[in-house]
Amino acid sequence: MASLAVTAKGQVTLERDLLQHLGAGPGQQLDVEKRPGGELRIRVARPAGTIDDFFHVLDGKVRPDKPLTIEAMNDITAAGWAGVQDGE
Repeated sequence: MASLAVTAKGQVTLERDLLQHLGAGPGQQLDVEKRPGGELRIRVARPAGTIDDFFHVLDGKVRPDKPLTIEAMNDITAAGWAGVQDGE
């Protein structure tokens, strides 16, 4: 178990191995949930898409002469649910 110090400003720095365990990278947001007994639950914030973000994500990407792989469809679908547009 890692022990972390709180600074005078009330800040805590997570060590690299903890960030790697969370899957957090530079610039990513973390969600912190208060739990009973003074515990906190920390997770990497995942963008939440809407059904509107998802609609038509395959438009213009599927051609009868060059079908998409399952992996490509999964990537495009995940981006659509995350609300990520082409080129972002």
